[in-house]
Amino acid sequence: MNIHEHQAKQILKEFQAPVSEGIVIFSIDEIREKISKLKSKNYVLKAQIHAGGRGKAGGVKIVSCIDDLIKEAKLMLGKILITPQTGPEGKEVKRLYVEEASDISKEFYLSCLIDRETSKIAFISSTEGGMDIEKVASETPNKIITNKINLSKDGPNENEIEKVISIYKLNEIQKISASKLIKSLFKIIIEKDASLIEINPLVITKSGKLICLDAKMNFDDNAIFRRPEILELRDLNEEDATEIEASKHELAYIKLNGSIGCMVNGAGLAMATMDIIKLYGEEPANFLDVGGGASKEKVSAAFKLILSDKNVKGILINIFGGIMRCDVLAQGVVDAAKEINLSVPLVVRLAGTNFKEGQEILDKSNLKILSASDLNDAAKKIVEAIK
Repeated sequence: MNIHEHQAKQILKEFQAPVSEGIVIFSIDEIREKISKLKSKNYVLKAQIHAGGRGKAGGVKIVSCIDDLIKEAKLMLGKILITPQTGPEGKEVKRLYVEEASDISKEFYLSCLIDRETSKIAFISSTEGGMDIEKVASETPNKIITNKINLSKDGPNENEIEKVISIYKLNEIQKISASKLIKSLFKIIIEKDASLIEINPLVITKSGKLICLDAKMNFDDNAIFRRPEILELRDLNEEDATEIEASKHELAYIKLNGSIGCMVNGAGLAMATMDIIKLYGEEPANFLDVGGGASKEKVSAAFKLILSDKNVKGILINIFGGIMRCDVLAQGVVDAAKEINLSVPLVVRLAGTNFKEGQEILDKSNLKILSASDLNDAAKKIVEAIK
């Protein structure tokens, strides 16, 4: 689950991390009412959407008086911002964040995330703050360092922290602030079940202060049940409608831009299915994992989700029955296809538990379903069918 910058900064503030003072507004009328909370008369106005690259898209403005702030806010609120992360459709700006401007001397990059391979917390540091970290990694990888820290109730020790911040070349006072920040980020990851915290840029002001100028946080969806205070921060306006519907049925669904809808059980098998679709020259329309023990109602809901995407020209169902029973899946597919009046090609590959019974249900359905003997055969058939 993602949250907005202003929400991330509020969490940072709760954990004593250095952030600028700011206010969030949902309408222009709120500006004059709330602006007195800020001491500075120089402001940074930021569009609040779940995507990076806002500045280049016109979503960040620096102003020096309230009148200019209101003028820019009127232009920004309701605007469709298009960035590399939003896709061509963009996102509508429905809330703004105004914070005190900072006199910047240096910009750094800092993030921490769960490293699942080692079960450690990885801290990534770079002197190239304010830039896309992917670009830095590809062009100047020597300017990025990664340090992995063991889980501990006491958090990282001084030697571990020194390794994280060594690339910044800080003075002694700044090192004290940076040390506190590293401990705060570590604590947030543990206590809030965050999966990623990104500070970009982390700045040194001309007065020598360390400030988190921008902040991004992601949280583990599987742990949200025990973090109601985080769930309250969810903004459904920033999520795809089909992904919201999928979450109601506990389906792992991510919308993509291709033309072949996929229904698979198991994340690894889903990735392999998408890969082989690309191998045959087409693009997957979604990632959809129905899980190991899905009911026919859940399968039916998944099938309807796929068909709600107008870009879908064909569907590939690839099921290996372990815990999942192929006959249950087949019945769910048949029920949904008949209810919706299926009009696109459908290829089904079944293997494992009760696959013969599942195949029989499909054969007797009187639906135009193409059976496949294996994954390669399935991908080839669906690509040929939509052409």
